[in-house]
Order: sequence, then structure tokens, then C-alpha cells
Amino acid sequence: MGEQSSIAVLTSGGDSPGMNACIRSVTRTALSIGWRVWGVADGYQGLLEGLGRPLESRDVGGIIDRGGTILGTSRSPEFRETGNRKRAYAHLKERAIEGLVVIGGNGSVAGAHTVARETELNVVGVPASIDNDIYGTDNSIGFDSAVNTALDAVDKLRQTADSHHRIFIVEVMGRSSGAIALEVALAGGAEAAIVPEVPESAELTPLAERLTFNLKRSRKKSAIVICAEGAGRAEMIAREIESLTGIECRATVLGHLQRGGTPTSYDRNLAARLGWAAVKAVAGGMGDILVGLVSNAIRHTPLEDVTIHEHRFNHQEYALLGILSI
Repeated sequence: MGEQSSIAVLTSGGDSPGMNACIRSVTRTALSIGWRVWGVADGYQGLLEGLGRPLESRDVGGIIDRGGTILGTSRSPEFRETGNRKRAYAHLKERAIEGLVVIGGNGSVAGAHTVARETELNVVGVPASIDNDIYGTDNSIGFDSAVNTALDAVDKLRQTADSHHRIFIVEVMGRSSGAIALEVALAGGAEAAIVPEVPESAELTPLAERLTFNLKRSRKKSAIVICAEGAGRAEMIAREIESLTGIECRATVLGHLQRGGTPTSYDRNLAARLGWAAVKAVAGGMGDILVGLVSNAIRHTPLEDVTIHEHRFNHQEYALLGILSI
């Protein structure tokens, strides 16, 4: 590719803290090798409609500490239709785009794989999801920030729980992934975590018995249980646990609070490294891959593998939580 080569970058799906830092890295890395950069607006929907703008270095200044995404994001069911995708590819061809960097979660990665198969573009995915459920990387951009946001709330709730001798059920995000719930529970000293990967964790009668036993034995004044939204709803769990234990129980749903806020230093640096790696991969003629970080080293994983494999849940950490909650 010559000096006039062009690369496009988009963010897709749910936003996660650190996406802006990745846009910044992609843009400045591409500009440093003489490429033009096209920032696609509103994810795949913007790709369909030809929306976006050229990005210069100054356009990505002052965004490294901002949550969300300056490019915007959306979920685009229209992109699943072949005819619509052909229209999107025509927009890219008009701008002489030769490479595409897709920053997003599993659905975004699947879309990137489709684009790679149907075009001659070098398409590279960058994992960005607070759920940390993407195969091919130890951590995805936004996960650490979401955990720390939730942990801050749990630390505050612990003080209230102690004061009122209550059990708190805290619901965090994670429809099919218990990664946030597990990390928050472990770091927050919670008594239990209810996660989709461990079905028996949602059995409330043994959970209530364990909570009652531990509270009496340790003379604790309160208990915290972290629940992933895909494993149960906090309100229902709180009512059932209160009925089973006779202890006042409260539910707190953190919701989209976890998506926003300032990205942590870890997520900013992860975004910088993966954005750089994505551009270098495209420049090297690579495509249909995900750039991830495994054991602190950049790894390239075929997008097809990413779409068919699951990110492994850390069962060792889950067992550790049970030991430390005694």
C-alpha cells in the first residue's frame, strides 16, 4: 500500500470505556505511516449510509480520558441483509478504503468476519466489551473500567449494609458472561457470586443456608451477593433470600452506569496497544483477524475462530471466592 492508502475505523455494539483511546491510537498510528483515516459514524449503520468524516491528529486529541465513543455506535439489523452490505461496500470503494478496523464485541466481530469474507478489504477486529467474553484475548477494552465502576459502588453499599445489618444483592451487567460479577465479588469481598457459567450458583436455598451459616459463624453484620444479569434478577433474588433467611434484603441494579465513566489506565493502555497492532496488521496485508492481548503479548486470532469459540470463564477464581467468603 502506498502513501495514499486509506483505512476506515468504526465502533459498533455496546459502548465501553476505552473505545475513544483506541480510535485515537488507530488514527495516529495510521497517520504516522502516511495513511488517510476515515471515521465511520454510528457503526455498521453508518457504513450502510456512508456516514463519517476524515480524521486528523487534532480530531482525536483530548479524548483519551472520555468514555463512550466519539464516532457513535448502534446495532444494525439491516447490515445482516446481503443487498444492504453491498451498498456499504460501495461507500467504502468510493473512498478507496483498503483496510477496516472494527472496534466492538462479539456481534461486531461477527460482522467484521462477514465483511472480510465478502470483500478484498483487510479487516481487523479489536475486542471492546465490558463483558470480557471475546475469544482471543485475556481482556477486552472496557472490562477493567466496568469492574472498577461496579466495585466502587459495592464498596459504598458494604458500609450501608453493615450499618443496617442487611444482605445486599447487587446486579451487574453480563447477559451470558459472569466475568464482571466474579471480578467484583472477589475484589469486593462479597459472600457469593451468581453467574451463568455456574448454574448451581443460582440455586437460592443452598445460597441462603450458606449465608445464614457464615453470618452466624463469623459474626458478620451483613453480606453482599453479586449477580450477573443473565443469571438472575436482583429484585427476585432479594425477595427469596429474605424469605429464606429472615434477614432484611435489598436489591441494587447498577445497569448502564458500568458502561460510562473515565477508562482506567489499564484500559487506556490496552486500547493504545491494540489500536496500534490493528493498523500494523492491516499495513502488513493481514485481514480477517482479531488482535488481542494474551499473556501480555499481542496475538492474532482468525475471526472465524473468534466467532465459534467462547472466552473461558475462570473457574479457579470462582473456587477462590468460595474459600475467601467463609
